[in-house]
Amino acid sequence: MTAAVFKKYKLVIFDWDGTVMDSISKIVNCIRHSALALNIEPPSDTAIKNIIGMSLELAIEVLFPDDVAQHPALINGYKQQYRVDNTPTPVFDNVENVLSILKAQGVILAIATGKGRAGLERLLDESQLRVFFSASRTSCEAQSKPSPDMLYQLLDELGVNVDDALMIGDTKIDMAMAKAAGMDRIGVTMGGHSAEQLNEFTPVATVDSYQQLQRILVG
Repeated sequence: MTAAVFKKYKLVIFDWDGTVMDSISKIVNCIRHSALALNIEPPSDTAIKNIIGMSLELAIEVLFPDDVAQHPALINGYKQQYRVDNTPTPVFDNVENVLSILKAQGVILAIATGKGRAGLERLLDESQLRVFFSASRTSCEAQSKPSPDMLYQLLDELGVNVDDALMIGDTKIDMAMAKAAGMDRIGVTMGGHSAEQLNEFTPVATVDSYQQLQRILVG
């Protein structure tokens, strides 16, 4: 973990996959299965992890540049597989406690995710975390990460200045998005990328757990 952060933020924005929910393995499995079902050589696990956070459409473009004609089938195959794949996707330990404390302190909480709207809505209900979040943006309403469009939209909706906001994410894509917006950022290492990779984008901190995140944000 890097040095502690002492600043108090009005708005904290969370990525979802690999940040709130331990869903990286499921995403990797579903991408691989969608390719194999079409007799396409699947990308490496590392390559798949590197696109997590992008919209599904952009991710497929990046992962399968030589299979353009198959992109619609790959997208549909991924969506179908995600619904039936039984890889566990638990919420990370201590997430609910951190969200509860922040909300009780008057911090506004939001989500910026590469998931589609329907997928996020389903998981907000399943995880029972919906009550904590005041706003969210998905790939259905904004340009794909690493564009800062999601963050700009959330700042505008919630009436918060970028200097009073913090982005938390697990991938270089999340860090790049926040950096492009001029927003402070914290990297979490439980998901797609290591601390070394996240630190390429000069986060104010990197943490290995929500227990560490709690000490930084709420003491």
